[in-house]
Amino acid sequence: MTEYDSPWKEALDRYFESFMALCFPVLWAHIDWSVPPKMLDKELQQIAPQSDVGQRTVDKLVEVRLLSGEIEWLLIHLEIQSQPAANFAERMFVYFYRIRDKYDRPLVSLAVLGDDDPNWRPNRFQQDLFGCRIEFEFPTLKLLDFGDQIDNLEQSDNPFATVVLAHLMTMRTAGSPRDRCAWKIRLLRPMYSRGMSAEDVRGLFRVIDWMMDLPTDLAIEFDGELRKIEEENQMPYVTSIEQRGIEKGREEGRVAGQIQLIQRLLGQTETTMLQLLTQPLEELRGQLDALQIELAARMG
Repeated sequence: MTEYDSPWKEALDRYFESFMALCFPVLWAHIDWSVPPKMLDKELQQIAPQSDVGQRTVDKLVEVRLLSGEIEWLLIHLEIQSQPAANFAERMFVYFYRIRDKYDRPLVSLAVLGDDDPNWRPNRFQQDLFGCRIEFEFPTLKLLDFGDQIDNLEQSDNPFATVVLAHLMTMRTAGSPRDRCAWKIRLLRPMYSRGMSAEDVRGLFRVIDWMMDLPTDLAIEFDGELRKIEEENQMPYVTSIEQRGIEKGREEGRVAGQIQLIQRLLGQTETTMLQLLTQPLEELRGQLDALQIELAARMG
């Protein structure tokens, strides 16, 4: 099953400003980006509704400074939802009032809808009972709406345009692995011609490689094309530094994903995928065994 959550978490941690510029440009223009945003993921986990424990979702809480000075600090609650969920709007409301209650700070909630249903567009939660009325509305972005902007996304210098393209083409090529392989190569090539740093190329490659999963035969074919691209451009950004990750990363990635899931179930702070994938496979398996024992003891 295609994994969307982990790649999005990695991309948001690394390219949050680029994400805001592409997806929520009005708010982006009001933020003072000379002050680095502060990720409050640990704090968000502590106030997550109990029903959300173990859910496969991407949620972020970010502290930013505004340019105007009228509101010096602003909290941004962000949800990335890859599948329709009947209670999504209510969950957005619950997170909003819990965050607001805990921090008593100005707060904006945003949602990115990454599913394949063009008609699913929740943007408000409301209730009206016996004169007691609640209406909570939040901005949403539907990734499918970028579907007619493929050329613009490909030509964009914003690195998050590549993340959005990877998401869209992963959905569009479901059941067509050869088309997915072709798109994966197509997304990778421009990284070497745009003068991106080696670090940025590696970061985006991890996101694309994780999201646009391929069967073994095409994965081998893709690795071969990747080597050719790097040889042509004389830029061995990925193959020389992360060759081991390409050859063994699928097993490491599977174990790392299990580690993150159990950490979430235990209410622990999740180790980032980047940190996990830099560890040897043997260490990852040992960490997974220890977490499984702890989970079994708690459930027993």
